[in-house]
Formats: sequence, C-alpha cells, structure tokens
Amino acid sequence: MIRILLVDDHAVVRMGLKVMLNDVPKMEVVGEASEGNEGIEKALEEKPDIVLMDLSMPHGKDGLSATSELKKQLPDTAILILTMHDDEEYLFRAIQAGASGCVLKSAPHQELIDAIKSVCAGNAYLHPSATKRLMDEYLGNLKQDGQENYQLLSDREKEVLTLIAKGYSNKEIGEKLVISVKTVEAHKSNLMEKLQMKTRPELVSYALKKGLLGYGI
Repeated sequence: MIRILLVDDHAVVRMGLKVMLNDVPKMEVVGEASEGNEGIEKALEEKPDIVLMDLSMPHGKDGLSATSELKKQLPDTAILILTMHDDEEYLFRAIQAGASGCVLKSAPHQELIDAIKSVCAGNAYLHPSATKRLMDEYLGNLKQDGQENYQLLSDREKEVLTLIAKGYSNKEIGEKLVISVKTVEAHKSNLMEKLQMKTRPELVSYALKKGLLGYGI
C-alpha cells in the first residue's frame, strides 16, 4: 500500500485528489494539509511513503521550503511536486530542494498515478515537456563548455591544455614536455578544434571550469 499525504492550499483540489487516489488499488491518502508547516507536522505524524506537495501556497510555508525541510527530517519520504508552472526555473529549484519529481496539475490522472508509482519505486519523474527542456539545456551546456569533447583529447593534449592555462608559452611547454615548438603548436591546434574553441582565453577559462589547475570557478 502506497500511503500518500496531500499538501495543497485548495480544499477542492485536495478533495479531488483524495477521491481519485483512494480509488486506485494499493493507494491510500492518509492525511491532508493546507500549507507547508502543517504538511511537515502531518508527515512527521503519518510517515507517508510520498507527499504530493503544491508548489505555490501563499499562506504559511511554500512548497519549496517545506520540501527542503521535510527531506532533512524524513529523508526516506518521497516528495512529488504538483505545479501549474511549466517552467524549468521551478523545476530546477524543486529538484534542488529534494523533490523526486514534478507533475503539472493539468496532467491526466493516469500520469499522476504513474508518477507516484515511479517515485515510490525509487525513480525520478519529470513531466514530458520538462524532460525535453532539461535534456536540451544539458546538451546545450555540454556543447558550450566542450565537456562532451574532453574525453577526445589525448593525454599529451591534456598536458598541453593544462600548461597553456598556467600561462606557459609554446617554447616553455616544449621544454617541459621535451617536444618541439612545432609539435606543441600542433597539439594546441588539435585540442582547440576538438573543444571547438578559438582563443587562448577560452582555453584558460575552460581549464579553470574543469578544475585542471587544482581549483575551479
């Protein structure tokens, strides 16, 4: 039996969810709350398997704050955010707060049921449009930072990259690695092509972000 706690400031919404979920085999709504503080208290009393947490609650503690605090006190309780906001900003903040996923309030009933089952099984759940945007942003960041191409660099190219970032000239790099300046220039040209970068400052910034100098930014 999946034991569910509902936290939403609209009584009509809680009633609708309660009727729907109690009609699903092996699901039971064990409590309700109208704002975050009350939700935390109810969760500590009932120890539910999952909390369906409204994101925006104008009175008392909001959904994000309640999620963060609740995960500290009941780390094994899953939290699924219910929101009207189809916005990645809210999605990222919810995940950072400790939620296992997000479902739009406009989603079909079956999607909510599937999300509850998935989260209670230890998986994460994001509504389809959020998943696509999250992947697009992730892949975009990879392309921007050259992260996906770092593994394409040879060990020698990685050494050259690190020394460039440390401020060594091509001649000094050649002396340290016991190779010719022409070979250093060839390695530099190859790694810049692989990382899709055109200038030394770009390489330095990239090396800092990757922590190649022992510290990052």
